[in-house]
Amino acid sequence: MAFTPSKESYAGKVYALTLGTGDKAVTVGGENVLPFHSFEGETPNRPLVAMEVQDVPPADWPENVRKAYEGVSDDPVKWAKHCQDVLKARAIALRLIGTHPDRENRSAEDAVKTVKDVLAAISVPLIVLGSNHAEKDTAVLVAVAEAAKDRNCVIGKAQEANYKTIAAAAMANNHKLIAMSELDINLSKQLNILISQMGFDKEKLITDPMCSALGYGLEYTYSVMERIRLAALTQNDVTMQQPLLGDVGMYVWKVKETQAPESDMPQWGSAEERGILWEAETATALLVSGAEVLIMRHPKAAEAVEKVIDELV
Repeated sequence: MAFTPSKESYAGKVYALTLGTGDKAVTVGGENVLPFHSFEGETPNRPLVAMEVQDVPPADWPENVRKAYEGVSDDPVKWAKHCQDVLKARAIALRLIGTHPDRENRSAEDAVKTVKDVLAAISVPLIVLGSNHAEKDTAVLVAVAEAAKDRNCVIGKAQEANYKTIAAAAMANNHKLIAMSELDINLSKQLNILISQMGFDKEKLITDPMCSALGYGLEYTYSVMERIRLAALTQNDVTMQQPLLGDVGMYVWKVKETQAPESDMPQWGSAEERGILWEAETATALLVSGAEVLIMRHPKAAEAVEKVIDELV
């Protein structure tokens, strides 16, 4: 007797969202089932792994991830081209960390030049991230959105403290927008509603419910993402149907397990392998919970996640 697996059907669907322009444009989302449940419905688009690049050298990154970009990380243009041409990244996430007042405090004009130079050097989609300083990001991301007009970038992150200005700039210049709230499904929903009420197309939003690393609250992040995805599919909640973002690298590579040297923790084994696995495990968990876009740092961790995606899709 043939086995017939049981299937669930869902009322809702995740919005399909396209990043970039031309033949290198990438579409994410569009599924009407839980992650990788292609046996139950439509999963038309592969999750996207974007490689992180910074506008300044990553002096605060652990050596085991810094050395992967030796010779290119002193220049964001070289770094971005390396990720595209050598690592075959499908998207670049440019973090303008140098604009933070407590870092180099680079100006909006500096940020604009960096973004223009990177855009001129690559053909894959570009995600532009601020420094996570709400006030400074307002000025920087508005200027960047205007400078990259009609390049269909992803601009972020819009938060409760600055979403009005950043969303208006993204809308006026034809970009997608990341809406970030702090690990709470109700806050995430509220921010999406507020941005939509401004006239921003809810189908051009990416939801970032914040991230946490393996061993540092990952199960809570997983739960929040899972609840968002279930609300989108089972309740057909149109305010929760945006693709989800996992900003993995920045959280993973600051925890003890990815930084502690082997001399301090010999029982933990190879520090390099440990860090790579920590990032890959975190990213994989977020994929299974519903993330359609991941921002990663170590090339080997990203490669491992791409292999997992190959097997699951």
